[in-house]
Amino acid sequence: MAAMTDKTKGGFEPGSFLFNYRQISTESYWHHAHRGIEMLYIYEGHGEIRVDNRTYPIGNDSLVWFQPYQVHRVAVPFEPGRSYIRTNLTLDPAYLEPYLAPFPGLGRFFRHLWKGNLREPFVPSARDTPIRDLLERIHAALNDSSPGRDEDVGLLLLNLIRQLREHPFRDEADAAAGAAPMNRARSHAERITEWLDLHYKRPFKLEELAESLHLSPYHVSHVFKKSAGMTLSEYLIRRRVREACALLANTSKSVQEIASEVGGLSTSYFCQMFRKAKGLSPEQYRQSIR
Repeated sequence: MAAMTDKTKGGFEPGSFLFNYRQISTESYWHHAHRGIEMLYIYEGHGEIRVDNRTYPIGNDSLVWFQPYQVHRVAVPFEPGRSYIRTNLTLDPAYLEPYLAPFPGLGRFFRHLWKGNLREPFVPSARDTPIRDLLERIHAALNDSSPGRDEDVGLLLLNLIRQLREHPFRDEADAAAGAAPMNRARSHAERITEWLDLHYKRPFKLEELAESLHLSPYHVSHVFKKSAGMTLSEYLIRRRVREACALLANTSKSVQEIASEVGGLSTSYFCQMFRKAKGLSPEQYRQSIR
């Protein structure tokens, strides 16, 4: 079983689950990303959170979901008489895999939260949901020294994912469920996506993609945008930036080497693309990883 702790100590390790329950401070300023998924529940606090160039006003009972390597800035200014109280849950997605195996629907939803294109990662208020109670129960289970602790925590996390699906992220659940049927257009779109994921490290040629799928270049572009809601170029940029984030976080490769590895890009173009997507330079991003 992966390591777990009720209080973050040091950096985030693969396979781990970190849980900081009801931390209290008078202010907070963070600009960073994580290797794992993070869920932030705010009991009390006012300020703003910026996620990949989008800003959300936070208040009491706000909930935010951060995907791996997603840059976010938390700004809660000092206000006399006010505190910033929150719980952070950070985990390697692989931590939950054994628990999700018997539940394909819940697993599909979790994978959507993990690496899908979320409509909104921010919930203004999750007060009228079971989330607060579940976080308290996870905290209690982590402080239990009985032999069944790990199993209890795993089951509580499953319940947490289920409640996220039923309540604050119901729209995301519908999107994940809607991805299951495979009509002809979706079949083409999935084949296109598979091809892009296999070849994104090379310079992109639409004609090469179209020829490999026996479709016209126009049809490839049209079908993909209709199904995915973005152009081929936009998807490639997201895929290359995601890989670049992993390389910046986990290797000592230079920016020039990474630019070449994620598509044979020039360093200047790569830096421009990365800054536009993440709101900071590759080197700044590398320094922000916790």
